[in-house]
Amino acid sequence: MSPAGIVLLPSILGALGLGDPGPLEDVVIDRYYIPKICLREAQMGDFIRYHYNGTFKDGKKFDSSYDRGATVAGVVGVGRLITGMDRGLLGMCVNERRHLIVPPHLGYGSIGVAGLIPPDATLYFDVVLLDIWNKKDKLQVTTLSKPQHCNRTVENSDFVRYHYNGTLLDGTPFDSSYSKDSTYDTYVGTGWLIKGMDQGLLGMCAGEKRSIIIPPFLAYGEKGYGTVIPPQASLVFSVLLVDFHNPKDGVSLEHLEVPESCRRRAVTGDFVRYHYNGTLMDGTPFDSSYSRNHTYNTYIGKGFIIPGMDQGLQGVCVGERRRVVVPPHLAYGENGAGDKIPGSAVLIFDVHIIDFHNPTDPVEIETVYRPEGCNITTRDRDFVRYHYNCSLLDGTKLFSSHDYEKPQEVTLGANKVIEGLNSGLLNMCVGERRVLIVPPHLGHGESGARGVPGSAVLRFEVELITMEEGVPEGYFFIWHGEPPGSLYEEMDLNKDGELGSKEFSTFIKTQVAEGKGRLMPSSDPEKVIADMFRNQDRNQDGKITPEELKLKSDEDQEKIHEEL
Repeated sequence: MSPAGIVLLPSILGALGLGDPGPLEDVVIDRYYIPKICLREAQMGDFIRYHYNGTFKDGKKFDSSYDRGATVAGVVGVGRLITGMDRGLLGMCVNERRHLIVPPHLGYGSIGVAGLIPPDATLYFDVVLLDIWNKKDKLQVTTLSKPQHCNRTVENSDFVRYHYNGTLLDGTPFDSSYSKDSTYDTYVGTGWLIKGMDQGLLGMCAGEKRSIIIPPFLAYGEKGYGTVIPPQASLVFSVLLVDFHNPKDGVSLEHLEVPESCRRRAVTGDFVRYHYNGTLMDGTPFDSSYSRNHTYNTYIGKGFIIPGMDQGLQGVCVGERRRVVVPPHLAYGENGAGDKIPGSAVLIFDVHIIDFHNPTDPVEIETVYRPEGCNITTRDRDFVRYHYNCSLLDGTKLFSSHDYEKPQEVTLGANKVIEGLNSGLLNMCVGERRVLIVPPHLGHGESGARGVPGSAVLRFEVELITMEEGVPEGYFFIWHGEPPGSLYEEMDLNKDGELGSKEFSTFIKTQVAEGKGRLMPSSDPEKVIADMFRNQDRNQDGKITPEELKLKSDEDQEKIHEEL
């Protein structure tokens, strides 16, 4: 039987002062355990919870809250307990233990309690105080740690994810999210939490730690909760806010580094190559392109990536570093992804834009220097010599003609270089310098090449050193005027009726020297002439007969007749 329960009986209340006061004039208090930290002492009018054992002088037990498996709760110092208990509990700290000796006149007097406590009994109580609160109490919030940067704090209607340890005021644990290996996820200020937590989470930053002490009337009150939270229990939560967002949130952008020069910004339909580090809001990494040593390559604005990144990459510049904060409804939602992205997680991407292009992009040509009086420019089939430096848009050097003994040589339009470089070398003057930006569909495409990443935009610095006028496709040699009417007889220099390779070579070189025709330009004219001879020596017997010798124009005309 609880002293609080007994004292409420009117017959007992009326008889408290009738017995012999005994040898003790007041309660004897032995504070045999006092905690090192005592934030508050029980005062008159406070509501307290405590356990006790009650015995007589001979040690016989007459009552115990432990035996009932429930603490005692009530207001102290206002006459609701026997006077000895009212006095003996004042000034106690939570977790303090006291031994009280209550004389009869401060207990149940000369009447006692029938069948339980004899008249004029001195009572002995061992008490441990478990909880103190007052109706005037407010929420106690203590910030234990806070991140240096906090762009936004929790507001009503936000969705929060947090870890917590929950204890009673005496330190008894009742629940922990850590034991479930999962955060507690809920809305704030919408009635899904006890009032004290709804209030205690407001104003928190992601990554902040708080201690929140909640009085019972802002927690589970008179009913408690199940078997773990007694009635009228104050609750202590140690909270770590992992992340939060609002369902109305959009993507948040932080421009960490923007290049001074930004000629174009990415738009929907562009193909972007970028590196990224992906973390949760508390800094836990979940993915990184750097760990794979490969950029992430994708179209933006077309649904190939999560909506938040589709939005977050709009307007980027080549070389820009940007932080993209994506709320879960624009990322992986309530279900999360894999074992690294929890449900309802806010994602943070730190991105570095390597390059981007559009599949419709042409070659960008910037003329750095063009000589004055430039009337002759390069065309397809011209043979050119040029120097070049090739790099990625982030400045990574790939190739350079300066690493070799002589300039690069190529016949334009002969499919010997990538299409974008070929285009960029057209209409150039000797001595002209250009910068060419070549998109991958005019470069090495999705697969890349040796030393060139797939889908890479290339930057060329080119300088035209020399050029030689070319010949039409399919020709090795063209006449500047009409060819001789008796071509074979003129080529047969020794007039033996046979045309050997030396005669053929001597004749062609003479025509070139006299300006009557020109060879397909090449670094090796001898090879071009040798190829011409092999083409005319149709039976490959080492000499050309009059029947075998045919002009290219005649051959083309014969093909037309055959097709007809």
